[in-house]
Amino acid sequence: MPADRWGFQLEQTFSTLPEAMFSVCAPTPVKAPEVVLFNRALATSLGLDAGTLDSAEGAALLAGNALPEHSQPLAQAYVGHQFGHPNMLGDGRAILLGEQRAPDGQLYDIQLKGAGRTPYSRGGDGRAALGPMLREYLISEAMHALGIPTTRSLAVVRTGEPVFREDVLPGAILTRVARSHVRVGTFQFAASRQDTALLRALMGFVIQRHYPELADVDPASQPLALLEAVIDRQIDLVVDWMRVGFIHGVLNTDNVTLSGETIDYGPCAFMDSYHPETVFSSIDHQGRYAFANQPAITQWNLARFAETLLPLMADDPEEAVGPATALIQSFPQRYGEKWLAMMRRKLGLFGDDPVDQTLATDLLKWMQSEAADYTNTFRDLSNEQRPEGTPYDSADFRNWYDRWQARLGRNSKPLKSSLCLMRNNNPAIIPRNHQVEKALEAASSEGDLTQTRELLAVLATPYEDSPDKTAFKSPPAPEERVCQTFCGT
Repeated sequence: MPADRWGFQLEQTFSTLPEAMFSVCAPTPVKAPEVVLFNRALATSLGLDAGTLDSAEGAALLAGNALPEHSQPLAQAYVGHQFGHPNMLGDGRAILLGEQRAPDGQLYDIQLKGAGRTPYSRGGDGRAALGPMLREYLISEAMHALGIPTTRSLAVVRTGEPVFREDVLPGAILTRVARSHVRVGTFQFAASRQDTALLRALMGFVIQRHYPELADVDPASQPLALLEAVIDRQIDLVVDWMRVGFIHGVLNTDNVTLSGETIDYGPCAFMDSYHPETVFSSIDHQGRYAFANQPAITQWNLARFAETLLPLMADDPEEAVGPATALIQSFPQRYGEKWLAMMRRKLGLFGDDPVDQTLATDLLKWMQSEAADYTNTFRDLSNEQRPEGTPYDSADFRNWYDRWQARLGRNSKPLKSSLCLMRNNNPAIIPRNHQVEKALEAASSEGDLTQTRELLAVLATPYEDSPDKTAFKSPPAPEERVCQTFCGT
């Protein structure tokens, strides 16, 4: 298929699924679209013409006022267990334009978020405010730079129209890019129809799109094989979140992708002072999605996914409960092994040693007792000399440090290799919540994106340390602390 003038070569694979899975609908045009952020590097990697898109005419397309060739816009249906309670959801303000065939051969969803009402809007206006769309752009691109699977952000377009929340806010549309937007909640929706053929078609779509290695598996074994593959991919993702101190905030089943990408950057945040019970989301009153709970909640969400696959595993779903349950129950061991491997990388440890688990957990306990900064503590350890000053002068830390040095002495590789491993796994820079909020406030209230662009530039190289980045490494002063984040819907 030849590309259009923008570089789009859109395919429509999701619309080949049964019509129950989506609703055809077009974006609602906006008054005065204006590109305020544009990701030229991402555009180029997708095979798009960055120069043409980053223009007034391109703004109209990125706002949904015009459509690329071969676009067949639709909204996807899905269910979500929100804080444990099932609800019918679907794309209430997001519209899929199609799937772009990139130069690397991969298909990527191109979706407009905030593009207007859909059949799933449930009384909402289908719009989005500028601040939350800038937040998603900032955090998703920071996650990408950190090496964590994530949806990406191609552009933020200001609409020239207000949105009405608690306050009147400037409206915006985000162009989101993903390997796909199929979620655990997508399977829950299909299962709710009690249509085995629909479920089987959706499973086939996911295997073809994300797990082609399963195409040759015996059809009777494919559902269980898919469950295991998704479990492993989700464990890898959550381990990465724990590595950098990321707290998702709304880890509902509609925010667990089958591709293994992080999705939905509403009340997310990065931890400053380490505490396993850290919560930022203003709507998470019980701490369900606290930092330390993310592995267990992911297991819970995957159990919901397993339930949807039972009719495909055996003619009598009861016969499938045992094998599916065994896989779900293997989650803690699988996660524990990968978590420990991750902590070894953060501490520069090669090989296995019986003391490694205790070393890792003792360090975290010390960090909690001292309210030590999660990111800076690990980065400080990646220097050749022992860190000094508060809180490193404590006897407990000195004792731990000596034990760690003894373990490093048993490494199979030299100290230089350990330090390199640590610096590649412990970022120097993360999106500090107080800095993100300050930048978003300036953009929303004053129309000034200077701080947003400055943050984006620094977050693009999070593992590099340089004097000009010092201000971005500092934890918040007491008066700067961000205690709550909001969904921004």
